[in-house]
Amino acid sequence: MKVLVPIKRVVDYNVKVRVKADNTGVDLANVKMAMNPFCEIAVEEAVRLKEKGVVTEIVAVSIGPKTAQEQLRTAMALGADRSILVETDEDVQPLGIAKALKAIVDEEKPELVILGKQAIDGDNNQTGQMLAALTGMPQGTFASEVNVADGKVKVTREIDGGLQTVELNLPAVVTTDLRLNEPRYASLPNIMKAKKKPLDTKTAADLGVDLTPRVTTEKVEAPAERQAGIIVGSVDELVEKLKNEAKVI
Repeated sequence: MKVLVPIKRVVDYNVKVRVKADNTGVDLANVKMAMNPFCEIAVEEAVRLKEKGVVTEIVAVSIGPKTAQEQLRTAMALGADRSILVETDEDVQPLGIAKALKAIVDEEKPELVILGKQAIDGDNNQTGQMLAALTGMPQGTFASEVNVADGKVKVTREIDGGLQTVELNLPAVVTTDLRLNEPRYASLPNIMKAKKKPLDTKTAADLGVDLTPRVTTEKVEAPAERQAGIIVGSVDELVEKLKNEAKVI
């Protein structure tokens, strides 16, 4: 069984994001980039399925700049067999990404697509659902447990009311939540091996898709800084400040 794992290059989650001086976007100059954390979980789940003997091939794919090869090499160091980069300098958005992934799905014909439920930069939580709609595949979103057997995938989903389990016919789309697994670290030998694994580069034109953004960003601003808190000496002082300063009681 072949599994397709889309991944995204984002600002490392440990980095404090800065806004450009002209408020046109986020400053990416000399900023450490990394694989989106939810994508790491997707790669880990695909590798675990391969270790169980359920999966025979893992294909990682990314839509982004040439530098996204770094994250694809990381995915291969973690266990992906090969990877595909749809190279573009556009500020790709969920619909464009889903269309490009749909073209890849048509070519590769995977039985399962596992991707992160959202990226930590845009936080859109749209690509997986859009891909399922474009391909006509059933979808299991926000997965905290995935089991594949007998041509079906059983997905335990995290929902507001607790957990929901759905059973989907393959091929299917699954998006990962935080509690699905704990991603492993790539070992040095696997990092070296990843350099020799195949990485195919395509363009949007090769796939026949248009990645032009449909939404424009007018302005980006950093959130207002919160005032420091204070320590009060008694309950009476607290009540007085809530009543006369904060005016919440």
